[in-house]
Amino acid sequence: MKKLFGTDGIRAVAGQYPLDAPTIHAIGLALAHSLASTTPSPRVLLGTDTRESGSWIAATLTAGLIAGGASVESAGVITTPAVAFLTRAHSFSAGVVISASHNPWQDNGIKVFGPDGYKLLDATELAIEEEIFRHLNDSGASSSARDDASQRATKVGSQAPPVNEADRADYIRFLRAAVPGLSLDGRRVVIDCANGAASAVAPELFAGLGGEVIITHASPDGRNINEHCGALHPEIVAGAVRHHKASMGITFDGDADRSLFADENGCVINGDAVLLLAARDLQQRGLLVNATVVATTMSNMGLEAALKRSGIHMLRAPVGDKYVLEQMQATGAALGGEQSGHIIFSGRSTTGDGLLTALLLLDIIHRSGKSLAELVADLKVFPQVIVNVKVREKKPLDTLPAVVAAIAAAELELADSGRVVIRYSGTEALARVMIEAESEPLMRRHAETIASAIRAELGI
Repeated sequence: MKKLFGTDGIRAVAGQYPLDAPTIHAIGLALAHSLASTTPSPRVLLGTDTRESGSWIAATLTAGLIAGGASVESAGVITTPAVAFLTRAHSFSAGVVISASHNPWQDNGIKVFGPDGYKLLDATELAIEEEIFRHLNDSGASSSARDDASQRATKVGSQAPPVNEADRADYIRFLRAAVPGLSLDGRRVVIDCANGAASAVAPELFAGLGGEVIITHASPDGRNINEHCGALHPEIVAGAVRHHKASMGITFDGDADRSLFADENGCVINGDAVLLLAARDLQQRGLLVNATVVATTMSNMGLEAALKRSGIHMLRAPVGDKYVLEQMQATGAALGGEQSGHIIFSGRSTTGDGLLTALLLLDIIHRSGKSLAELVADLKVFPQVIVNVKVREKKPLDTLPAVVAAIAAAELELADSGRVVIRYSGTEALARVMIEAESEPLMRRHAETIASAIRAELGI
């Protein structure tokens, strides 16, 4: 069982294990050795978001990669899906993104893409972990040894590779080519870059599309990423749409692998609605393979009902775009995604891409001649609540009698008129309690009862 890699790479508080300098150096070393076992003279592409810790983590990781026999190129501040695209397009052995996505600025992370632009298999991540721990055990017999390793890593890591500005230009060309002839039709659009990686791409990408583009939260200072902006706070862009009397709003998370939207009325449009629009569009054009869409356990029952009315079957995968992609590959589905805004278009991208999703959605609107609100008008969602509970450890929930009893009581009372989904976050120390039901009072009561039971057993 993996101990470092979660559903989206390795993530922690920057400077603390496993994102301390010796461990980061060991990660680079282990990854380089893993690549060298199948590829002579491996080449690695590196990209970061806008966190202040990104530069020293990149430098330290680079030192480990070079020590392991790899060469490294930097794309600088760039989005996660850009690294996935560039890795495949330019035949890199791997692509590494230093980002903690939607997490606060104090956190950071390391996620890895293989040469095909897809995230690494679980078995590969496990093998890399085993070597990481061997390196740490060899050099970590004492705290002084770890300090020495940290100093060596930091000293060597200061020799980070220069940024290749052509990489960002290549990615922007790829995005524009995905929607030839796209026009905003004179619309006013608000774009919230979350003070993250989209800040380095979105202004140039959306320029010259025939409308008025208002860019917000595109002034990163190393600490304001996701702070009261971006996809974590879609109500911010929704408010900006109302303020500017705009046609729609687009908002990204810190590494821009997902996007959410606001319609012309300032109503938030989440990933479920985007899946519905994209599925119907692909179906009309004969491109929706097997009339199937892959969503997750968190997607609303209303989405499933709306897709069914259009003759489209919805499959549910575990939460995490990695697992959505696995289900898509297993079934041949052309479209999949999450309520949170990770949308994957098979054949266009190997991972969720918020910028690509935004362009494709704008293209659907352009070709339909309708507004975003009109296109999603028939999506009737069940009331849904998500309660996040901070936990000190992630014990199996089925070993906690009070939690099991609370879940059983909710499922019994809700029966066919609701759903209960309880899971641990793959990237944070959280238990997520999600309930949706026709009855909002029942939904909220059971959600709080289950959350209280988890707090009593595992709460901080």
